[in-house]
Amino acid sequence: MAAFVWLGQGMLGSVNFWGGSDLQARIKTGDVAVDFLRPVSVQAANVLTDVGKGLFALLPRGLPSVVIGVLVSSMVLPADPTAYALGLISLLLGITVSHATVYVVATIGFWLVETRGVSVLYMAVSGFFAGLYTPIYLFPDWLLALALLTPFPSMMQLPIDVLSGQVTGPAAWQHLGVQVVWLAVVLGVGHLTTRAGRRRLEVQGG
Repeated sequence: MAAFVWLGQGMLGSVNFWGGSDLQARIKTGDVAVDFLRPVSVQAANVLTDVGKGLFALLPRGLPSVVIGVLVSSMVLPADPTAYALGLISLLLGITVSHATVYVVATIGFWLVETRGVSVLYMAVSGFFAGLYTPIYLFPDWLLALALLTPFPSMMQLPIDVLSGQVTGPAAWQHLGVQVVWLAVVLGVGHLTTRAGRRRLEVQGG
């Protein structure tokens, strides 16, 4: 539990549970039309930029949180170096899944002028099912099964499992496999909504 608390705190600055992104504002103002004229993928540019910000946030928040957890609590780090290697991969996947999912939420703006309500709903649902408040394994069986049908555990709970050494060996690889699958799914959905939104986009004014 100590590892869950402190690793989770360290990830808060890197994993996007708040549903907000620069793309939301650019769609609302119409500036996204300029993005579509650039010779780069709008989806790739936004997701990779946000992932980069998330990774940078590990320095001022993530690492100090882990150090504090080790010093002031009973948090124990795994002794197997493999756990750290797989944990870092899982952490990267978790951060990427979160920002790729937020990208999908932002693209709803192509159809809705105001998406703040959608962002608030995303914030409530994603944090709960990701294990932000409590490990999802404490959920009743039916609620746990529901959580595992969403990409949210891949953002926080699964990386914490691997980083803390809670799961090792084949189970750790299974966690990474689940994260890869969800990353492919949300990227695919984001690609489809971007294409549909581009056809839907109307920009007023000069």
